[in-house]
Amino acid sequence: MRVHVCAVGRMRAGPEKVLYDDYTTRFDRTGRPLGLGPLTLHEVEDRRGGGMAAEADLLTRALPSGAALAVLDERGRQMTSPQFAAALAEWRDTGRDVAFVIGGADGIAPALRARADLVVSFGAMVWPHMLARVMLAEQLYRAATILGGGPYHRV
Repeated sequence: MRVHVCAVGRMRAGPEKVLYDDYTTRFDRTGRPLGLGPLTLHEVEDRRGGGMAAEADLLTRALPSGAALAVLDERGRQMTSPQFAAALAEWRDTGRDVAFVIGGADGIAPALRARADLVVSFGAMVWPHMLARVMLAEQLYRAATILGGGPYHRV
């Protein structure tokens, strides 16, 4: 099962990129024996300033065909890490890839959010999209360790 992160904006060198790359490497290493991964990042930029609609169009073009769609949005479902791991395992077990979508400063266009198989929230607070990438990568790694029975996640 391939895992994709489709996100608005380009991640530049800095602490967020270091953390994202670290968790991506951990996920790939832990997840492969479990049938998870690799994790691929697809970045899009709306250089014309078309707002959420233009970003949604770019994101839609970046989505892999047939992949489950999981959107990160503050209005989404708050999940425990084991629930998140279970959702990932279900997609894997049904043979589906998954694409996680992270919007830009204004969020995700309602039409794209409505198409999602899962809308996930990291809490009621709004997070900078670069930190949301890091948090998603960490949760993917955590999910892989949960599914693999590793010691990283403690209840």
